[in-house]
Amino acid sequence: MDITTFLIYCMIATVTPGPTNIVILSTVHNLGAKKAMKFTYGATIGFGLLLVISAMLNTILITVLPKIMTVMQIFGSFYMLYLSYLIFKMDASNPAVNQTATFFSGLLMQFLNPKVVLFAFSVIPAFVMPYYSSSTAMSISILAITAIGFLSFMTWVLFGTVFKAFLQKHNKVVNAIMAISLVYAAVMIWM
Repeated sequence: MDITTFLIYCMIATVTPGPTNIVILSTVHNLGAKKAMKFTYGATIGFGLLLVISAMLNTILITVLPKIMTVMQIFGSFYMLYLSYLIFKMDASNPAVNQTATFFSGLLMQFLNPKVVLFAFSVIPAFVMPYYSSSTAMSISILAITAIGFLSFMTWVLFGTVFKAFLQKHNKVVNAIMAISLVYAAVMIWM
């Protein structure tokens, strides 16, 4: 396996803006880093679980993938539209809205996030399975990819923390931009 290509693919796929990263940034912006970390832990566990599922079910999913992808597109798009609505309406002073960034919502989002699902179901068969077949090698690969995902999520938490004052100063504009970004991601699933 070409480790350099593998690492570049993993970093680009996980650190570039996507629904999870946008929600992490929005959560830091509106609710703080501590709340964002709960979401991030859930997102990391969900990411790792998707990698495990990919490794275990890769051969079966090849025949079923088109049907699964259609369902994931539908649920994922609606979930992202729902998240974009919450972000657009988010008010950091409203404690009722502040309950949306939980460990469970981070975990669930990974299974409804087409970017993560496509990554998880492509990285294992493209970079790991052709070179390694032992369960030990597969487990180490899954742990390494999950760690890369966690570091990418943490990048967004740190970015949000560093720029929190700026983001809060422009709260309405930032929330609108993040909401529009999620709407765009939801629409692009169908393109």
